[in-house]
Amino acid sequence: MAAPGTLIVHDLGSARSRPPRGLLVEIWHWCGRAFLGLGGWRIAGDWPADHKVVVTAGPHTSNWDGIWMIAAAAKWRIRLNYMGKKSLTEGPLGGIVKWTGCVPIDRTKSNAVVQSMVDAFAEADDLVLVVPPEGTRDAVDKWKSGFYHIAVAAGVPITFAVMDYATKTVSLPATLWPSGDYERDLPIIQSYYAPARGKYPDKFVMTGR
Repeated sequence: MAAPGTLIVHDLGSARSRPPRGLLVEIWHWCGRAFLGLGGWRIAGDWPADHKVVVTAGPHTSNWDGIWMIAAAAKWRIRLNYMGKKSLTEGPLGGIVKWTGCVPIDRTKSNAVVQSMVDAFAEADDLVLVVPPEGTRDAVDKWKSGFYHIAVAAGVPITFAVMDYATKTVSLPATLWPSGDYERDLPIIQSYYAPARGKYPDKFVMTGR
Protein backbone atom coordinates (compact mmCIF):
# COMPACT_ATOMS: atom_id res chain seq x y z
CA MET A 1 0.00 0.00 0.00
CA ALA A 2 1.45 3.35 -1.07
CA ALA A 3 1.02 6.70 0.65
CA PRO A 4 -2.05 8.78 -0.29
CA GLY A 5 -1.30 10.95 -3.32
CA THR A 6 1.29 8.56 -4.75
CA LEU A 7 1.23 8.28 -8.54
CA ILE A 8 2.81 5.14 -10.02
CA VAL A 9 3.61 5.49 -13.74
CA HIS A 10 3.59 2.20 -15.66
CA ASP A 11 5.92 1.08 -18.44
CA LEU A 12 3.80 0.85 -21.59
CA GLY A 13 6.57 -1.00 -23.38
CA SER A 14 5.53 -4.14 -21.55
CA ALA A 15 2.17 -5.90 -21.25
CA ARG A 16 2.49 -8.65 -18.67
CA SER A 17 -0.68 -10.42 -17.55
CA ARG A 18 -1.37 -11.92 -14.17
CA PRO A 19 0.09 -15.44 -13.78
CA PRO A 20 -2.01 -18.41 -14.97
CA ARG A 21 -4.61 -19.50 -12.40
CA GLY A 22 -6.29 -22.60 -13.71
CA LEU A 23 -7.94 -23.91 -16.86
CA LEU A 24 -10.99 -21.64 -16.93
CA VAL A 25 -8.85 -18.52 -16.53
CA GLU A 26 -6.59 -19.73 -19.34
CA ILE A 27 -9.56 -20.30 -21.65
CA TRP A 28 -10.78 -16.79 -20.79
CA HIS A 29 -7.27 -15.42 -21.40
CA TRP A 30 -6.98 -16.99 -24.86
CA CYS A 31 -10.49 -15.89 -25.84
CA GLY A 32 -9.52 -12.31 -24.97
CA ARG A 33 -6.29 -12.58 -26.96
CA ALA A 34 -8.13 -13.95 -29.99
CA PHE A 35 -10.87 -11.32 -29.90
CA LEU A 36 -8.42 -8.43 -29.56
CA GLY A 37 -6.34 -9.87 -32.38
CA LEU A 38 -9.32 -10.18 -34.71
CA GLY A 39 -10.21 -6.56 -34.01
CA GLY A 40 -6.65 -5.31 -34.43
CA TRP A 41 -6.42 -4.19 -30.81
CA ARG A 42 -3.55 -4.62 -28.35
CA ILE A 43 -2.84 -4.00 -24.67
CA ALA A 44 -0.04 -1.92 -23.18
CA GLY A 45 1.22 -1.87 -19.62
CA ASP A 46 1.64 -4.59 -17.00
CA TRP A 47 -1.36 -5.36 -14.84
CA PRO A 48 -0.49 -3.95 -11.38
CA ALA A 49 0.00 -6.24 -8.40
CA ASP A 50 -2.92 -4.76 -6.44
CA HIS A 51 -5.68 -7.31 -5.86
CA LYS A 52 -8.25 -4.66 -4.91
CA VAL A 53 -8.51 -1.70 -7.26
CA VAL A 54 -10.91 0.73 -8.92
CA VAL A 55 -10.31 0.91 -12.67
CA THR A 56 -11.44 4.01 -14.53
CA ALA A 57 -12.19 3.03 -18.12
CA GLY A 58 -12.52 5.67 -20.82
CA PRO A 59 -13.15 7.37 -23.11
CA HIS A 60 -16.66 5.92 -22.96
CA THR A 61 -18.57 6.88 -26.11
CA SER A 62 -19.87 3.54 -27.40
CA ASN A 63 -21.09 0.12 -26.27
CA TRP A 64 -17.98 -1.26 -27.98
CA ASP A 65 -15.84 0.27 -25.22
CA GLY A 66 -17.07 -2.28 -22.72
CA ILE A 67 -16.46 -5.14 -25.15
CA TRP A 68 -12.85 -4.13 -25.80
CA MET A 69 -12.29 -3.55 -22.08
CA ILE A 70 -13.61 -7.03 -21.23
CA ALA A 71 -11.41 -8.60 -23.90
CA ALA A 72 -8.37 -6.69 -22.66
CA ALA A 73 -9.08 -7.74 -19.08
CA ALA A 74 -9.32 -11.36 -20.23
CA LYS A 75 -5.91 -11.07 -21.86
CA TRP A 76 -4.55 -9.66 -18.59
CA ARG A 77 -6.23 -12.64 -16.83
CA ILE A 78 -8.51 -10.30 -14.91
CA ARG A 79 -12.17 -10.75 -13.97
CA LEU A 80 -13.88 -7.37 -13.96
CA ASN A 81 -16.63 -6.38 -11.56
CA TYR A 82 -19.22 -3.72 -12.16
CA MET A 83 -22.05 -2.09 -10.23
CA GLY A 84 -25.68 -2.96 -10.93
CA LYS A 85 -29.12 -2.64 -9.39
CA LYS A 86 -29.76 -5.12 -6.59
CA SER A 87 -32.89 -6.32 -8.38
CA LEU A 88 -30.71 -7.64 -11.23
CA THR A 89 -29.09 -10.15 -8.87
CA GLU A 90 -32.40 -11.46 -7.51
CA GLY A 91 -34.79 -14.00 -8.98
CA PRO A 92 -34.02 -17.05 -11.12
CA LEU A 93 -31.31 -15.32 -13.16
CA GLY A 94 -29.73 -13.47 -10.24
CA GLY A 95 -26.98 -15.99 -9.77
CA ILE A 96 -25.94 -15.72 -13.42
CA VAL A 97 -25.84 -11.92 -13.20
CA LYS A 98 -23.62 -12.13 -10.12
CA TRP A 99 -21.39 -14.62 -11.92
CA THR A 100 -20.76 -12.05 -14.67
CA GLY A 101 -19.22 -9.75 -12.03
CA CYS A 102 -22.18 -7.63 -10.98
CA VAL A 103 -21.91 -6.14 -7.48
CA PRO A 104 -25.48 -5.40 -6.30
CA ILE A 105 -26.31 -1.85 -5.20
CA ASP A 106 -29.43 -1.07 -3.16
CA ARG A 107 -30.27 2.41 -4.38
CA THR A 108 -33.15 2.80 -1.90
CA LYS A 109 -30.61 3.48 0.85
CA SER A 110 -28.73 6.75 1.29
CA ASN A 111 -25.06 6.65 0.28
CA ALA A 112 -25.82 3.18 -1.09
CA VAL A 113 -23.28 3.15 -3.91
CA VAL A 114 -20.19 4.09 -1.91
CA GLN A 115 -21.07 2.03 1.17
CA SER A 116 -22.06 -1.03 -0.85
CA MET A 117 -18.73 -0.97 -2.66
CA VAL A 118 -16.75 -0.37 0.54
CA ASP A 119 -18.45 -3.46 1.99
CA ALA A 120 -17.74 -5.44 -1.19
CA PHE A 121 -14.05 -4.53 -1.11
CA ALA A 122 -13.83 -5.41 2.60
CA GLU A 123 -15.38 -8.84 2.01
CA ALA A 124 -13.36 -9.76 -1.10
CA ASP A 125 -9.83 -11.04 -1.41
CA ASP A 126 -9.66 -9.93 -5.04
CA LEU A 127 -11.94 -7.29 -6.55
CA VAL A 128 -11.37 -5.22 -9.68
CA LEU A 129 -14.17 -2.66 -10.03
CA VAL A 130 -14.39 -1.03 -13.45
CA VAL A 131 -16.14 2.35 -13.68
CA PRO A 132 -16.52 4.70 -16.67
CA PRO A 133 -15.95 8.07 -14.98
CA GLU A 134 -18.14 9.92 -17.46
CA GLY A 135 -21.07 7.81 -16.30
CA THR A 136 -22.66 7.70 -19.77
CA ARG A 137 -21.82 7.26 -23.46
CA ASP A 138 -23.10 10.75 -24.21
CA ALA A 139 -21.00 13.90 -23.99
CA VAL A 140 -20.81 15.35 -20.47
CA ASP A 141 -19.17 18.48 -19.14
CA LYS A 142 -18.43 16.95 -15.76
CA TRP A 143 -17.18 13.52 -14.70
CA LYS A 144 -19.00 11.56 -11.99
CA SER A 145 -16.98 11.52 -8.78
CA GLY A 146 -18.34 8.22 -7.43
CA PHE A 147 -15.32 6.19 -8.55
CA TYR A 148 -13.04 8.47 -6.54
CA HIS A 149 -15.09 8.42 -3.35
CA ILE A 150 -15.34 4.62 -3.51
CA ALA A 151 -11.55 4.30 -3.81
CA VAL A 152 -10.92 6.72 -0.92
CA ALA A 153 -13.48 5.09 1.39
CA ALA A 154 -12.33 1.56 0.55
CA GLY A 155 -8.63 2.45 0.81
CA VAL A 156 -7.79 1.12 -2.65
CA PRO A 157 -5.87 2.61 -5.61
CA ILE A 158 -7.25 3.84 -8.92
CA THR A 159 -5.74 2.36 -12.08
CA PHE A 160 -6.36 4.21 -15.35
CA ALA A 161 -7.50 2.12 -18.33
CA VAL A 162 -7.37 4.19 -21.51
CA MET A 163 -9.09 2.97 -24.67
CA ASP A 164 -7.63 4.82 -27.65
CA TYR A 165 -9.39 4.12 -30.94
CA ALA A 166 -6.71 6.03 -32.84
CA THR A 167 -4.12 3.38 -32.02
CA LYS A 168 -6.54 0.57 -31.08
CA THR A 169 -4.82 0.21 -27.74
CA VAL A 170 -6.13 -0.45 -24.23
CA SER A 171 -3.38 0.85 -21.97
CA LEU A 172 -2.73 1.11 -18.24
CA PRO A 173 -0.54 4.23 -18.03
CA ALA A 174 -0.66 4.81 -14.28
CA THR A 175 -2.09 4.00 -10.87
CA LEU A 176 -2.99 6.65 -8.31
CA TRP A 177 -3.42 6.19 -4.58
CA PRO A 178 -5.96 8.99 -4.05
CA SER A 179 -5.00 11.79 -1.70
CA GLY A 180 -8.60 12.40 -0.58
CA ASP A 181 -8.64 15.77 -2.35
CA TYR A 182 -10.77 15.25 -5.47
CA GLU A 183 -10.08 18.68 -6.93
CA ARG A 184 -6.34 18.06 -6.63
CA ASP A 185 -6.32 14.54 -8.06
CA LEU A 186 -8.85 14.85 -10.89
CA PRO A 187 -6.61 16.89 -13.25
CA ILE A 188 -3.90 14.25 -12.79
CA ILE A 189 -6.32 11.48 -13.74
CA GLN A 190 -7.80 13.37 -16.68
CA SER A 191 -4.37 14.20 -18.08
CA TYR A 192 -3.92 10.53 -18.99
CA TYR A 193 -7.20 10.45 -20.91
CA ALA A 194 -6.89 13.78 -22.72
CA PRO A 195 -4.72 12.44 -25.61
CA ALA A 196 -7.02 9.47 -26.27
CA ARG A 197 -9.63 9.35 -29.03
CA GLY A 198 -12.95 7.65 -28.37
CA LYS A 199 -14.94 5.81 -31.01
CA TYR A 200 -17.05 8.97 -31.29
CA PRO A 201 -14.59 11.76 -30.42
CA ASP A 202 -17.21 14.50 -30.24
CA LYS A 203 -18.78 12.72 -27.26
CA PHE A 204 -15.60 12.82 -25.16
CA VAL A 205 -15.32 16.18 -23.44
CA MET A 206 -12.54 16.90 -20.96
CA THR A 207 -13.69 20.32 -19.75
CA GLY A 208 -15.20 20.81 -16.33
CA ARG A 209 -14.69 19.04 -13.01
